[in-house]
Amino acid sequence: MAIAAADVIPLSQARANLSELADQARAGAEKIITKNGESYVALIDAQRLDYYHQLEREHIHLVLIDEASRGLADVAAGRVKDAVGILTEFKRRRFAKVAG
Repeated sequence: MAIAAADVIPLSQARANLSELADQARAGAEKIITKNGESYVALIDAQRLDYYHQLEREHIHLVLIDEASRGLADVAAGRVKDAVGILTEFKRRRFAKVAG
């Protein structure tokens, strides 16, 4: 949904018309409230906000699934390293930096 110029409201005007703006947001309009000429906050329907949060959680899950799939593909292709060996090497390098 595109934001029209009428959906950009100065904070002083939003204070005076909050009830009307809330009704418009509840009906599906999204309002951008500005402060000192800059975007400050958005006024949207609470159900739409819940939907946006759900989409964000789903996106995070998809990213995690993709990363797990790539990790499994690495294991299947033999691109693995021994964790104990890697940790030992990290400790050796850290000790060498401190000692040197």
